[in-house]
Amino acid sequence: MGTARPWNQVRDIGNTSRRIMIVVTGLNRGGAETQVTHLAKAFAREGHQVIVVSLIPPADFVDELHASGVAVYHLSMSRGRANPVAVLRLAGLIRRIRPDVVHSHMVHANLLCRAARMLSPVPVLVCTSHGERNLPQWRKVAYRVTDWLCDLTTEVSLSGVKRFAANNMAPLHKLRFVPNGVDIGRFSVGPPRVLRDDNEGLEKQFVWLAVGRLAKQKDYPTLLYAFAKVHTRYPNARLLIAGEGDMRERLQHLTAQLMPAGAIRLLGLRTDIPELMRSADAFVLSSAWEGTPMVLLEAAASGLPIVATSVDGNTEAVVQGKTGLLVPPGNPEKLADAMMELMSMSAQKRAQMGIAGRMHVEERYGLDRVARMWLEIYADLEYAKHVR
Repeated sequence: MGTARPWNQVRDIGNTSRRIMIVVTGLNRGGAETQVTHLAKAFAREGHQVIVVSLIPPADFVDELHASGVAVYHLSMSRGRANPVAVLRLAGLIRRIRPDVVHSHMVHANLLCRAARMLSPVPVLVCTSHGERNLPQWRKVAYRVTDWLCDLTTEVSLSGVKRFAANNMAPLHKLRFVPNGVDIGRFSVGPPRVLRDDNEGLEKQFVWLAVGRLAKQKDYPTLLYAFAKVHTRYPNARLLIAGEGDMRERLQHLTAQLMPAGAIRLLGLRTDIPELMRSADAFVLSSAWEGTPMVLLEAAASGLPIVATSVDGNTEAVVQGKTGLLVPPGNPEKLADAMMELMSMSAQKRAQMGIAGRMHVEERYGLDRVARMWLEIYADLEYAKHVR
């Protein structure tokens, strides 16, 4: 795997139409990190010079970004450890690169960029929240008192914008909803098919797919309890879960308690998500909270009918009764009932849901459309600064 450069090893990046520095808390297989990678590549395709800065050494995406001409740096921070020196490192990086726009993603990067701007002014600073919930009070206060240091705060869901305003973390006139964008071309609508030998026999089953970190936010225990009920009525049902995280051991233990061997497969970290989507009949997401999950957009782009919890951006990504079914979070009974309702539909009805889902993301969440939105926002903010 390629490596990111430390903050103090900046190379000449030449002259380009716009220098965009994207700062993110980390680079691993998560929704926000995937979105950052997609946007960086899209901006580079438009001829802009893009620099991605990770607070901690990145774990993924470096080769992919390098292949697209995107430089990647890191601030040598450690996960879970505050390091005030990182402000100086980021400020120094900004001084050397002289970006036209700094665009930060997620709470740690947002607050760090605001602090660094006091030391190294930049023409435009945009801060994006990815549906962060349950923030401690001090972080809400930190957002509020540092708002003057950023030009615009954005959220990936409308509910997130309302939450920011309700908590006075930013004034409404400096808040904006900008959705996540999905690379529609990576996903195709088609009949389910078997991936490889390790999935032998899935063509004879009804396959549910879940994708996401094995973390508290995704509430996999609720999904496992729901699927146990589904399996009682539909013994041919199978559940594939792609993702890795600190809840793996607990989920393995719970799976062994609830289900016969083979009914649920924990696939671990996968990089072949488009192929996994094509191997499934339906997609399920049991999250307790979300921003706008990339996996829901990817599932819809793959033409899969969806069952998801009615939290935050899920209610915007899934159109109830048309592209999928929404249920309250933390309720295995309701989740199981919705899964069984979808399974009881005709194949034609599920296919219609999938086609409607594909059309929905093409119209609202296409990556090219979202990337253009961002470039227009940058240009508007640059112009506003120029005419003041």
